[in-house]
Amino acid sequence: MKILVTGYNGQLGFDVVQELKNRRIPCKGVDMADFDITNEAAVREYIKDYAPDAVIHCAAFTAVDKAEECRDICFRVNALGTENIAKICAETGAKIIYISTDYVYGGKGDSPFETNCAAAPCNVYGESKLAGETAVKKHCVKYFIVRTSWVFGMNGNNFVKTMLRLSETHDQLNVVADQTGSPTYTPDLAKLLCDMVQSNKYGVYHASNENYCSWYEFACEIFRQAGKNVRVNPVTSAEYPCAAVRPLNSRLSKKCLDDSGFERLPEWQNALERFLKEYLAPQQ
Repeated sequence: MKILVTGYNGQLGFDVVQELKNRRIPCKGVDMADFDITNEAAVREYIKDYAPDAVIHCAAFTAVDKAEECRDICFRVNALGTENIAKICAETGAKIIYISTDYVYGGKGDSPFETNCAAAPCNVYGESKLAGETAVKKHCVKYFIVRTSWVFGMNGNNFVKTMLRLSETHDQLNVVADQTGSPTYTPDLAKLLCDMVQSNKYGVYHASNENYCSWYEFACEIFRQAGKNVRVNPVTSAEYPCAAVRPLNSRLSKKCLDDSGFERLPEWQNALERFLKEYLAPQQ
């Protein structure tokens, strides 16, 4: 089996490639410098030349607030780019894993969303990722669509790194307390994706670390585990306005993993502990 991973320079793509290498599965990580996913001819040429048995598609436009003013660019990457990859995967018979998001849901209520719940994105980013899902379903039979949330890892920027950086210059911070979901540690998600790609259990899945929290609770736990003396003040989304509306409820049900025999990811508190141990380790 040979696997192509897009978005290699991002948080998830980087860890997927590392996990594949750990399993001694032939793979190649690619990013914008290798080919432009919005150029169908370039996508076709590159993928046909490498001839992978599967593509794990992690590349995406993920700047949620910027997407509100750059709708066309966001859709070109997340919808058109995904459709280009889906088309060539269908032509060559390659499997595809498409990484989607909790933002495809509108965030109403307080119950975890099942994979068959109606999608209702409340921002441009969510709309574009849902359009990517539609393209994958339209063109491919051998597909996995994996919706995840609140991603953090060693490679790239994320909420955990931002909180730790701000703790160096602030003794108190305001953090939104009315948005609830699950943090997702990229090495944990990468292991699940590598399990999936070696199976034929196609379909739509939710994958994030276990347990739910608010961003406020997440921040408090970051500072507690990191030994940082920072006061965290809970605020509402209305008190912390952003260009893009965020869903208040991003809880994702993982029953889909149970039903297909995939192992759930560890609890997010445990994942955070492992991240901090590596991230804060003294440099040799």
